[in-house]
Amino acid sequence: MKIAILGAGVSGLTLARLLTEMGHELSVLEASSSTGGLCRSSTKDGFTCDHSGGHILYSKDRKTLDWMLDRVGRDKLVQKDRNTRILWHDRYVPYPFENGIGHLTPEARYDCLKGYLEAADARKQGAPCPPDFYSWIHWRMGYGLAKHFMLPYNAKVWDCDLHEMDSAWVAGRVPDAPIDDIIKAAVGLTTEGYTHQAVFWYPETGGFQALTDGIALGIEDRILLNNPVESLRSKGDTWLVNGEDFDLCINTIPLPILAEVFEDLPVGLRDEIRELRPISLCNVLFGFPSDSPLDDLSWIYLPFKEQGPANRVTFFSNYSPQNAPAGHVSIMAEVTYRGDFEASPAWIDELAGYLESLSLLRRCDVMHTQCYQSKYAYIDQNRAFPARIAKIREYLDHSGLLSIGRFARYEYHNSDQCIQQAFQVAAHVERYAASGDPEPLEL
Repeated sequence: MKIAILGAGVSGLTLARLLTEMGHELSVLEASSSTGGLCRSSTKDGFTCDHSGGHILYSKDRKTLDWMLDRVGRDKLVQKDRNTRILWHDRYVPYPFENGIGHLTPEARYDCLKGYLEAADARKQGAPCPPDFYSWIHWRMGYGLAKHFMLPYNAKVWDCDLHEMDSAWVAGRVPDAPIDDIIKAAVGLTTEGYTHQAVFWYPETGGFQALTDGIALGIEDRILLNNPVESLRSKGDTWLVNGEDFDLCINTIPLPILAEVFEDLPVGLRDEIRELRPISLCNVLFGFPSDSPLDDLSWIYLPFKEQGPANRVTFFSNYSPQNAPAGHVSIMAEVTYRGDFEASPAWIDELAGYLESLSLLRRCDVMHTQCYQSKYAYIDQNRAFPARIAKIREYLDHSGLLSIGRFARYEYHNSDQCIQQAFQVAAHVERYAASGDPEPLEL
């Protein structure tokens, strides 16, 4: 079949590669001058920076992980042990927080343990899962973990009143910590959370974009850069994209962008899509000379307002020695925001000042900065979101237009999950090609 793929991020490129290998004729339309989407990276003056924060290569699914590692090249990867911390007031606490409560003050340990046991008992007695995220944190974690980490950190990341967020999105993303682990952590015994991330990989050179570059290897001639989608409509059983006929169209670009060009959308549904809100990200890399490597950390979380606007700092030159020139190191600070925001030089200097107050750098040493803003970074999971997105997906999945990817489905997926979904859609396309009968997309 002749297929148009809209967008050359990780989802679009994975599908392009899979469908090309199946023998289909592909055109990938990308509005930007480069591929990669949220996986983009840049190297300037010897300093590499991932535009949308510090990504890592890992997956719970071994098949997906192997496919990703093979796309970069096994000999072009650095294997790292994850070492993450929360800067909790005056001390580093292991992450996830519930596994690190033994490092808190005695009073905070008591709050966390008592609250967790009370929450577990309430659930055992039948307390229902609440609909909003603020209440879910108390229901699942208890008042101590809520007060000392979960509430301030999540309010900073999501930049909203957590009562306004739906709780359904968190299912499956925050693993349950067994009560046994909580008790062990409270008395100082070591426990390990998020074991699927205990080891990760990172490209030796090129930043995380080495993954999408590897996926695109050999199909570069199918990718049309600086080629935004300007018009899209169905034409019987085929599709007209920018005036050209295709047997099938697969969308991976954000739904609000699609809604402005997809002529077949019902007016009411177009309005629903316009109500979808992204949470944006500003990522700032600071490079500076150093006679020694950074502390042996992968990244740290900054949960409190007084620590400044950044919610996470990645010790980026620790990911790969090639991420900074010899004799230099780098860190990346991530700041989420909603609406319009300009990362001015004065604001970046103020951000550096906060990091200096936390002993993460000295402003006088900083000799290199890179700043990137991503409008579409995270998904606003507000209380109206579940019903709205269910209606939108129901229409799209029966429209014949296949829409996949983090913002093409408004589904909070990591890169490995986007790749897994691309494999599912490739199998769907192959069944369609064999039978000639279009079926609703089921993911």
